[in-house]
Amino acid sequence: MSNTLGEIEIQILWNRLLSVVEEQAQTLVRTAFSTAAREAGDISAGVFDMKGRMLAQAVTGTPGHINSMARSVVHFLDAFPADTLKDGDILMTNDPWKGTGHLFDLTVVTPIFLDGKAVALFASTTHVVDIGGLGVSAEGRQIYHEGLYIPMMYLARQGMMNEDLLGMVRANVREPVQVVGDIYALVACNETGGKRLVEMMREFHLPDLDYLGEEIIGRSRRAMADVIAKLPQGSWSASMTIDGFEAPVTLVATLTIAGDHVAVDYTGTTGLSRYAINCPICYTEAYTSFGVKAALAPWIPNNTGTLDAVVVTAPENTIVNAPHPAAVYARSVIGHMLPDVVYGCLDQAMPDTVPAEGTSSLWNLTLLAGHGLTGGEGSATRAFTVTTFHSGGAGARPKQDGLSATPFPSGVRNVPVEITEAITPLVIWRKEYRKGSGGPGRQRGGLGQRMEIANRDAAAFGIQARFERGEYPARGRSGGAPGGLGRLSLESGAALKVKGLQVIPAGERLVVEMPGGGGYGDPFSRDPAQVARDVRYGLIDPDQALSDYGVVLTASGEPDAAATSARRAAR
Repeated sequence: MSNTLGEIEIQILWNRLLSVVEEQAQTLVRTAFSTAAREAGDISAGVFDMKGRMLAQAVTGTPGHINSMARSVVHFLDAFPADTLKDGDILMTNDPWKGTGHLFDLTVVTPIFLDGKAVALFASTTHVVDIGGLGVSAEGRQIYHEGLYIPMMYLARQGMMNEDLLGMVRANVREPVQVVGDIYALVACNETGGKRLVEMMREFHLPDLDYLGEEIIGRSRRAMADVIAKLPQGSWSASMTIDGFEAPVTLVATLTIAGDHVAVDYTGTTGLSRYAINCPICYTEAYTSFGVKAALAPWIPNNTGTLDAVVVTAPENTIVNAPHPAAVYARSVIGHMLPDVVYGCLDQAMPDTVPAEGTSSLWNLTLLAGHGLTGGEGSATRAFTVTTFHSGGAGARPKQDGLSATPFPSGVRNVPVEITEAITPLVIWRKEYRKGSGGPGRQRGGLGQRMEIANRDAAAFGIQARFERGEYPARGRSGGAPGGLGRLSLESGAALKVKGLQVIPAGERLVVEMPGGGGYGDPFSRDPAQVARDVRYGLIDPDQALSDYGVVLTASGEPDAAATSARRAAR
């Protein structure tokens, strides 16, 4: 049957395969110990053929994990050829250059056997809470500072777990229960996917996935080629400057649409940073290809055939192609910005298609306390490390406002404050939208959010900051204005840096003000009724209605049509 599949059978098997990988991913979410996987969904899961090509991915997950993991399985097969693998073998690595970009992501690969023959590989990734070294810090200078580096190796051989490896992990991380628990969750999710795949293959009498895999990859590649062939052909360049660490960073891209593929080259981009904001090429490829596909063909399944249509290049020793042993922990600071640069190119080729710039880089709060880190040597100090996921505003779209407090391009979920309060001595006193932080435009940029955090214990705590848009805001598009800048401070008023370890003294509150997304189109062309609604809902102030949008409001809060028309004409 495997070489005579009809159209209906292929569609049924494709839908079934999607169910398999989604159950794989949900197993990881439901069994994981860390908030990154359990609450934020910072994972990936997928099924691969025996050549290491991704056939299908779970919807649950992030582009950085999924698209870089899609390229990582071939590295496993180079180190462990398919014909040497046995039933019950499990492989693992956190190699940043062969996995998903930094040591905090563990990737596990499991071969699946049917009647004694290896028929597929399941891979999954999750971000663990700690991997040792400096910890969740952007201040490392080399990969050796950043924690336990696990080369590609056996996590299990024929069903027997590698206790030596697990013992090494336990001895080198600050949260061994969470980290080892997540490793077992990765094992469980691949096992679940494998069981469901074998059930599917037996039900449909498939001896292998060869024919189905070729159909999936081939159809996806042809669909991408068809879309690209209808686009304007040519090359366009764009650049964006962001905060960086020791100095601002300029990201430069040239996007070329030619025939059946899109090429993105980052020549001209800033060189390596001394700190851990460098980005390995695998992560650069992941977010570049995601940005292209999200703009051009979001309906086409994401797999090797789709990813092959986007060719990414970058000179070595630039911040988007950092070689070993560069420090790369905070590679997402750069990677999350790349779709904005890609959209700067696409906006020239396809006007009124892509959104304005957004916060883009996540404003995850990595909060901690402990001896030697926060000056907590007294008995009141409880050691903890937690990463709670949050975001500023997304950029406005050509026909819709930007989404507020929503991560794009990452797609991870915000972590409920109750979770953070339950597992740490922290209390979140405030979490709300930042009024007026969305960039003015015909379509308004998404709002950032404001949070206030304190330690219930009479002790200091710290934040490992790795944020962007503190100096350079998200720019508007087509006449839209930039979004509001992000800011870290103490409630007492002292400003903090947006990168590096900051200590919040006992009794103080940390104030986090997240950036807003850029606006789209001329703000003075925004519907006055929408502006009045924004004021009524507390999204902007009445003063902003007048100054940013030229809308005069009556005492009842409704637009004064005549006064508004005069005000806008007088601009």
